[in-house]
Amino acid sequence: MAVSTGSLSVRQFFSRNGALARAHPNYEYRSGQLEMAQAVEAALKEKRHLIVEAGTGTGKTLAYLVPALLSGKRVVISTGTKNLQEQLFFKDIPFLEQFFPDGIRACYMKGRNNYLCRQKLYDAEREPVLTGLEEVADYQIIRTWEATTESGDRSSIAGLPEGSTAWAKMDARRERCTGQKCRQFDRCFLTLMHQRAQESDLIVVNHALFFADLAVKDGDFSGIIPDYSAVIFDEAHEIEEAASHHFGLTVSSHQVEELRTDILALARRKEFKTGELERILDALLDHADRFFQLFGDVEGRSGFNEHRTFLERQDEKYLQFINALELLSTQLQLIKGAPDELVPLHRRARDIEEALRFWVEGGDRSFVYWVERRGRGCFLQATPIDVSPVLRQKLFDEIPAVVLTSATLAVEGKFDYARRRFGLEHPRELIVPSHFDYPKQSLLYVPQHLPDVRSPAFPAAAAHEIGKILEHSRGRAFVLFTSYQQMRQVYDRVSGQLDYPTLLQGAAPSRALLDQFRSTPHCVLFATSSFWQGVDVQGDQLSCVIIDKLPFAVPSDPVVDARVRAIQEDGGNPFYEFQVPEAAIALKQGFGRLIRGKTDRGVLVLLDNRITKQRYGQVFFDSLPDYGFTMNIEDVERFFDAT
Repeated sequence: MAVSTGSLSVRQFFSRNGALARAHPNYEYRSGQLEMAQAVEAALKEKRHLIVEAGTGTGKTLAYLVPALLSGKRVVISTGTKNLQEQLFFKDIPFLEQFFPDGIRACYMKGRNNYLCRQKLYDAEREPVLTGLEEVADYQIIRTWEATTESGDRSSIAGLPEGSTAWAKMDARRERCTGQKCRQFDRCFLTLMHQRAQESDLIVVNHALFFADLAVKDGDFSGIIPDYSAVIFDEAHEIEEAASHHFGLTVSSHQVEELRTDILALARRKEFKTGELERILDALLDHADRFFQLFGDVEGRSGFNEHRTFLERQDEKYLQFINALELLSTQLQLIKGAPDELVPLHRRARDIEEALRFWVEGGDRSFVYWVERRGRGCFLQATPIDVSPVLRQKLFDEIPAVVLTSATLAVEGKFDYARRRFGLEHPRELIVPSHFDYPKQSLLYVPQHLPDVRSPAFPAAAAHEIGKILEHSRGRAFVLFTSYQQMRQVYDRVSGQLDYPTLLQGAAPSRALLDQFRSTPHCVLFATSSFWQGVDVQGDQLSCVIIDKLPFAVPSDPVVDARVRAIQEDGGNPFYEFQVPEAAIALKQGFGRLIRGKTDRGVLVLLDNRITKQRYGQVFFDSLPDYGFTMNIEDVERFFDAT
């Protein structure tokens, strides 16, 4: 049923007898959905910023999509994940098309590595790019698909393995792109994506692409997202992390190795390889290896603030590395008749040199500098300690209307924490309660007899308690941990004693584990951070969520440590101003996995009884929905017996 929108307002759209109700007899009017939609409508019309916490079941997706479509402006929708991005574009927007007879001009945009580079694909037919039978087989899949695809989006290829190395050699990432000099520029999937965006009123992106684009616009390059009048962030609690990543920088041993490999491969294909070039590349790799070895080989992350001492002691190896990069750049410029493909390789060499100087010399005190070892790789990272000034300057001061929404933005019913972290001044604010009846649908259980979570006795006691709870719930549970080590420890104790099937994060890709959980009766999934948010399992297949500890950020993490010290130096209390609010939002996310529909019922378990014994525990209770509450496992048993 097509409904003429004309001068339709969101009130007419969402009201009890409005367009949605007329088109769908089973439509359920939700006052909170209408209230949010009207707030978004006003923010877009009046060019104001808005922050909205919309509880699960509110229908927030339509509450921001409809006013965006009715606004007459070009609006960017930014989501936390590519999965949510695809749901918006392939499910929610097509659903709304029935109400817009003139059609909806919308597109979605992803990062460059999600798209095929046609020129690289064609080059692979003539040049020795592929290695091994698997890459040859994957190439045939990609080649067949390329002839029919309109988007060039890797997610639309059937049968291509998730970790295909052939795809990595043929995607359209910037560091290998020749831009307008490419023979396939007019047919390039990125060019086509940009053209579709220029013609669209609604552009759906993810946070990673949005902030990568915002950071590039801050530099020497124009962004890929065309100009827009408003942006709406869904899952807005994630934007600080995304902005921190993209306004920071990384220098890694892998970057140097990949640069050397790519230059040699191009030199062989285009026949400009010389002994001198090879010697320069070998020397670069040697000096890079010597430099990165200075940071040890211990796995994990560690802070770095000894820039002056480091330069005094290791300036010879540092300068040898810098000089090798400079020599390579000079050599690349001297190549006669250099192919266009050499331009981005030269740019990469200069980018590595520039980032290396920034990191080693450490002159900008607004950044925290840290080192991460992952396997054979060494990563030197610089992250803004506080991204709020950048967000204020580049986002909120530049874009007329910014809407931030999530089910988890408020702490103790207020937005003080989010406003402070985002640099958002004087926004309009709205909290829309969930549509669910939490006191009847859910029970929060906090056992009092367990030892303190910091005690060596906690893992064994927690494992025993988890076993008892899972017997009452008959499986059907997520058991979520704040650390991988704790997850393994408890899994090893519990899994062999259960009569129910168990899954362990890491045993298969996350999506495969989730599909297996949904299709396996009475299943129990043991997992960590990647299952704390963005996972939706409706019905009684998921009837229990168990969390081991209050999800405080690891205090020794260099970024967390730097942010704590910055608040202290400013005269604040980092525990109550940063660590507790951050953990409260994370706990809301974890518990949010359980009740996803009006008929869902289940038990939420927090094994960390500090929430009932420490003064700060009240902050968590005041931030969570109004669950039923108990400290007795007998109430848990009765709850499940009534299911």
